[in-house]
Amino acid sequence: MTSLSLAVRDSNTMLRRNLRHMQRYPAMIFYLAGMPVIFLLLFVFVFGGTLGAGLGGGRTEYLAYVVPGILLMAVGGAAAGTAVSVATDMTEGIVARFRTMAIARVSVLTGHVIGSMIQTLVSLAIVLAVALAIGFRPTAGPAEWLGVLGVLTMTSFAITWLATALGLVAKTVEEASNTPLLLTLLPFIGSGFVPTDSMPAGLRQFAEYQPFTPIMETIRALLTGGPVGDSIWWATAWCAAIALAGYLWARKRYNAR
Repeated sequence: MTSLSLAVRDSNTMLRRNLRHMQRYPAMIFYLAGMPVIFLLLFVFVFGGTLGAGLGGGRTEYLAYVVPGILLMAVGGAAAGTAVSVATDMTEGIVARFRTMAIARVSVLTGHVIGSMIQTLVSLAIVLAVALAIGFRPTAGPAEWLGVLGVLTMTSFAITWLATALGLVAKTVEEASNTPLLLTLLPFIGSGFVPTDSMPAGLRQFAEYQPFTPIMETIRALLTGGPVGDSIWWATAWCAAIALAGYLWARKRYNAR
């Protein structure tokens, strides 16, 4: 077997290991989806009437506006679970045992990344199902839905690699659970819940140029039939940069440890 085929085989083995962990702790998926769902219900039913009026509509219009921010919040929240899972492996000694076996070194991290992406996409499906249940009615066609899936997948891939690096950097599991919190907060400091042009100068500039804003704008445009514009290219560039930086950082820290 070639080195590539061995790496694929071992990565598949590590993926099955992580999927078994998911099967043993199914509550984790509902926990990852629970906080975004709570924020969705809070903002729509408590603040939606007032904030929707600012958008020139009502609660229904605000629901359509806020869904992309809630989805990105779910992606950021899943990063904490990834970092904790990686830090747990690194601190409990299982990786030291893996190093003594004839397995591809990259397979340990690859298994974590793919397994976490699957978990994230499941939690996103739960959040989207709740949004549809409370009245979200997107106008997206099949091509637009495929676009939404592609954007969410590439965002999850990038954030998962960054979370993997944060888990490797952390000295304890508790530290790993805290460091990705900024990723959950970024949708709030962007166009996730209110338009950026309603923010004061300084905060508005940060909100417009931070990574999550073009991603949310792209998803919003695809779901509601609006113009995507340049946001798709900025979203792709940000995801590629984050994924590459996260991968290189994770590989360096993994080899060092």
